[in-house]
Amino acid sequence: MSTEENKRLVRRLYEETDKQNFAAMDEFFSADLIDHDPPPIPNLQPGLEGIKQAFRVFATAFPDGTHVIHDLIAEGDRVVIRVSGIGTHQGEFKGIKPTGKPVEMTGIAIYRIDGGKIVERWAQHNFLGFVMQQLGVISAHGHESSPPS
Repeated sequence: MSTEENKRLVRRLYEETDKQNFAAMDEFFSADLIDHDPPPIPNLQPGLEGIKQAFRVFATAFPDGTHVIHDLIAEGDRVVIRVSGIGTHQGEFKGIKPTGKPVEMTGIAIYRIDGGKIVERWAQHNFLGFVMQQLGVISAHGHESSPPS
């Protein structure tokens, strides 16, 4: 695939997850996906199943969630995306009851594509700022606050 086709694949991945079309993930990811990062939520399965589970957890907690792609860069078999996920905390997330607060999580992911599917993934997301600060678990200065009820 060309670098432009690889970029289209990654863009479509985020478009389909915004529609909560998680069944389409099999179209984007290899069944043998190697995910180089720990799951964002404890006790998820490794690889593709864990990624599907994570997207479902986020969709349950933030049902109006969407992605904003800031950068999409491709070279060879790799695509790098800098993205924000935005939504409203409407369902329980990591033991935190719904707060109704709008949130934004930023992240960068690198995808390696082979044969039209994502075969490897490296990702870094701002979970501390996303969960702990925006949902009110800690203050912006790192001090614990009372968990929202």
